[in-house]
Order: sequence, then structure tokens, then C-alpha cells
Amino acid sequence: MTDTRHAQKPAHWLLQGGQVVDGTGSSRFLADVRVENGRISEIGADLGLRGATSIDAAGRIVAPGFIDVHTHDDQSVLSSPAMLPKVSQGVTTVVVGNCGISLAPLVHPDVPAPLTLLGGSGKHVYPTMRAYAQAVDAARPAVNVAALVGHSTLRVATMDDPYRAATSAEQAKMADLMREAMAAGATGFSSGLFYDTNAASDTAEVTLLARIAAEAGGVYTAHIRDEAKDVIASLDEAFTAARNAGLPLVISHHKCAGPLNWGRSVETLAHINAARHGQPIGLDAYPYIAGSTVLRPDLVDEVIEVMVTWSEPYPAMSGRLLADIAREWNCSQREACERLQPGGASYFQMREDDVRRVLQYEATMIGSDGLPHDRHPHPRLWGTFPRVLGHYARELALFPLEEAVHRMTGLSARRFNLLDRGEIAVGKHADLVVFDPDLVIDRATYAQPTLLADGIENVMVGGTMTYEARGATGERAGKFLRLGSRS
Repeated sequence: MTDTRHAQKPAHWLLQGGQVVDGTGSSRFLADVRVENGRISEIGADLGLRGATSIDAAGRIVAPGFIDVHTHDDQSVLSSPAMLPKVSQGVTTVVVGNCGISLAPLVHPDVPAPLTLLGGSGKHVYPTMRAYAQAVDAARPAVNVAALVGHSTLRVATMDDPYRAATSAEQAKMADLMREAMAAGATGFSSGLFYDTNAASDTAEVTLLARIAAEAGGVYTAHIRDEAKDVIASLDEAFTAARNAGLPLVISHHKCAGPLNWGRSVETLAHINAARHGQPIGLDAYPYIAGSTVLRPDLVDEVIEVMVTWSEPYPAMSGRLLADIAREWNCSQREACERLQPGGASYFQMREDDVRRVLQYEATMIGSDGLPHDRHPHPRLWGTFPRVLGHYARELALFPLEEAVHRMTGLSARRFNLLDRGEIAVGKHADLVVFDPDLVIDRATYAQPTLLADGIENVMVGGTMTYEARGATGERAGKFLRLGSRS
């Protein structure tokens, strides 16, 4: 029997008297916005109800729904389709499959790190992107889903040992899976040369797979090989692969990691800017000084703070500082890190001036990089978008509110080729958020990472109200967004 609980016809809405920030970066303007049949049908003054359900948006911002361009929600949209961490921030679309890590095409039930970031092994196995897309449409999550194909996932799917160089036959198998994924509507290709399962890949292998994405009109996103001392060489490696493959590049969660690299964002952004004169390059970033990934001894330097987010052998250690655990165990932090594996951690490896500089850069989009399956997650999972709006735009005046919204809507939709999304205009999909510009702020902290943000009042996906005043409505209208599709 077909589940129709979350598939009712979208309602007729009129958002009245709000300040429209349309996602283009243009100045806000006062207008009503009418929504019919899942799309924006009219924008103007005093439109009149004409049978619509009214939402009083006076004194509020009406903006396009936010697009989280960097997520690891591949499994979460299936197992937790209400997606409260995202809709409570105003997010209406997530891009999954980042950092070379995607749930499809995953052909083995048991996976190595970093694929464990997707929530462990065995629960969801999708040997093709088509199978994954069908699962998303069947789950009908509260957000739309655009999917990248992960390089590590391709290697794990086709190699008996993903920690070595691939043979030509194995690369051919990866290419076949990549072609199937793009034909099924994948948005592009992602790599994570930083991770052991991807590190043995050379530029030729990356280019081979990225070129298949290019032929379908896709994008290439890169978690570069090194974000520390070799950051410039690692950027050049990504530039070369994208240029040789002939497709747009997005540098994932750009940062200068580790105390010896603090301040180098001046250098890296200038380097990116120079490269942008010859090829299309964007980047994404999150508004925090800590990153988060799997527990890795090579990231533990006894200088920066490390907070454990999960540990399989020691689950009670979640949320604790690695230094405190090491003192209790009378060992070094690296030894404690090894004992806690497999697990995850937040690494306080950035400096605030670098974070602000990257956020302010004109080609930067906003992406949470949240890890929804961590026992004690990084607060970015629940707080990224309100933090940009409230802390960085309103309190610090890093950029105007209109520019902040542009970085999380129109710019993102264009970069990832999400048609008819990311802007408020007649005919666009009615993915919308209403928020209070004076109150919007993140509440999630490293100590309490799952607190709801303030100021997000209404969130609509495809004309269906999914979130109202600090609570999910229970309605879900998300779908798998196939590359180049307007539906």
C-alpha cells in the first residue's frame, strides 16, 4: 500500500507583509508572496487572500529556503526523515555525498572509516544511485536531497584494498558506477584525498571520474589532501583535476588548520582568487573554529583542544575533552585517541580571523558539514545557518543580511545547478523560510549541541509547511533532486 500521509496536495498560502530577501543579493523589499501548487505564483503589495491561508510576516524576513551545500545526511534523510536539525534552521535542501563519502553506490554492508561517518554499516546498502534516489523519494524526507558520488565509496565498492593505487580495470569499474549515478540524476562527484581510503588516488584517477560528472553537467567538490602546511599544493591538485575534467570546482570547508597555519587564509584566498580567473571555483565554509571528523592520531598535536564526539569502545567518553581522558588514563593524548577508536571528534584547529576571512570571501557558500550520527555532535549540525545570520551578519556586521542569505540560497543553487530554487521569483519552487532578523541566532553549543535555534518561524518545502515556531509540523514534501530537473 502506498503511504500517502506526507503526500497531500500543497496548500494555498499567502505570506503577508514581509520583507522579501530574494536570494540574489539585492536589497530587501516589502511584499506579499503567494504560493500555489508548490510554487511561487505572485509577488506584490496587498495581494488579497482569495482563499489562501494567511501567514503574518510583518516585521519578518521572507527568504528562499536555505541550501546546505555540505552535509553527510545521506542516511539521516532515510532513517530520520523529519530532519529536525535542518528544518529548524530554515534548511530546505541538503547536498549529500561530500568529502568522497556517499551512501551510494555502496555494495558492501560493512564499511571502513571514513564511511562510518554516515552512521555505521549494514543498515542501508544502495548499490546504485538509482536505488538510493528511489529510497529518498519513498522516505519523502522533510528536505530536498541533491546527491554527490563519493570517490572513497567508489573505491570501496570496486577494490579489495582501497588503500592502494587502483588498477585500470578497477578504475573502469568505478567509471561504470559513476556513469550510472550521473544518469540517475546525481549532482556531481566528490573526493576526499585527505582520507586513507582515497589518499592513494592520483590526479589522473580523479580527473577520469570528474570528467564523467562534467559530461552530465555536474560539479566536482574536493576535500583537499591537506588543509595544513601543504594547503597550497593541495589546492593546486584540485584545480588541476577540475580544469582537466572541464567542470566547476567547489573547495570543501576551506580552512587553514593547525596553529602553524593560522593567518594563512590571506594567502590561500589570494591563491584561489587567481585561479578563478581561469576556471569556475567556489568554496563552502561553516562558521566555527572547530572541525569534526573521525578520530585520527595524526590530528592530535597536544596543542589544540580535541573533544570526543563518539567512541565505539568507550561511548561514555562522548562530549569529553581528549586531554582529560588522557590524564585519567595516564597516557598521551595520541594513545588515548588510539584506544578510543573507532570514533569521532571535534578539533579546535582554526583561528577566528581565518574563519571570518573565508566566510566573507565572495565565492563562499554556507555548508554545515554536520555529522548527524555522532552521539555528541558538533553544534554546527543544529546551528550553522542561524549563526551566520545572527552572529556574523547582525552582531559582527561581517556582511549585510542580504549577502548572508545569498551565500546560502541563490549562490548555492547556481553552483550546484538546482533549477528554480534559491530565489524568490514567480515560478520558482516554494521552498521558503520566514525568520525574525532581530532574534535569529544559534543556541547549540559544544556543551549542549542539539539546542534549537531562535528566530526561525516558518519553513516551507514545495509549498508544504514543515516547521512552525520551534516545532516540526509532521508534514514532509522533500524529494530527490535530479540534476537539471525542474520538478
